[in-house]
Amino acid sequence: MQILVTGSRGQLGMELQSLAEHYPDYRFLFTDRTSLDVTDGEAVRKFFKKQRIDCLINCAGHTGVDQAEADVENAHLVNAKAAGYLAEAAGKAGALMIHLSTDYVFDGKGCRPYTEGDSANPRSVYGKSKLDGELEVLFNAKRSVIFRTSWLYSSYGTNFLKSILKQASEKNELKVVFDQVGTPTYARDLARTILDLLPAFPPRIRGEIYNYSNEGVASWYDFARAILEMKGLSCKVVPVVTAEMPAVAARPHYSVLDKRRIKKDFGIRVPYWRDSLAECLSAV
Repeated sequence: MQILVTGSRGQLGMELQSLAEHYPDYRFLFTDRTSLDVTDGEAVRKFFKKQRIDCLINCAGHTGVDQAEADVENAHLVNAKAAGYLAEAAGKAGALMIHLSTDYVFDGKGCRPYTEGDSANPRSVYGKSKLDGELEVLFNAKRSVIFRTSWLYSSYGTNFLKSILKQASEKNELKVVFDQVGTPTYARDLARTILDLLPAFPPRIRGEIYNYSNEGVASWYDFARAILEMKGLSCKVVPVVTAEMPAVAARPHYSVLDKRRIKKDFGIRVPYWRDSLAECLSAV
């Protein structure tokens, strides 16, 4: 199976690259914006004509949540239009498209874990652009699976974990919100799950959505405390409410994802977030 991975320099793309050697039955084509501009529909079409693609894992995305509020056009271009170009090309090639989405498609006003069937209601430009990307995939790809995930982190790229470690090395005290609740997700766990499940997806699968995050529940404050405790750092973490830490974009206050469907359909085991965090920190 030949697998095209777009956005391969991001967190998930880098984890897929690090896992590639463990999947000898897969041949990978890793691309980034310099080797394949996914916002250029013609470039995408030409790439698919030159290469035999059996599966596309689309990791490309505009992930700057606050930046997207001032850059609406570019966020929509990368997260929605580009997803449409890729979905259309994958559909014509008969390739399976794996598309990554987010908990930000929900408004976060609930009080129970969100299922795949719950109504989306994004409150930010980022969330809206990701939901529009989902729709592009649903309409244009003939074979597709959408993974919604949350609070992604890894030893690669820019993320909350690395930001906390950096700030803790520079400050004696950090303020972190405790009234936003979700689940930290180790990108390596998600990458491994995607690669393991590829052979299990039915040939005619189309428009299926699966939630995937690590197990358990935490606030950003809990997450920060766990990072520093596991690294043996003494920086003090002060819990604050969201109103004390104003951000440009609205964040979901509750975005825990219900993973019963993926566990039932494929019999997978999902690691607990603290266990995965310990694994990741051993590599940082």
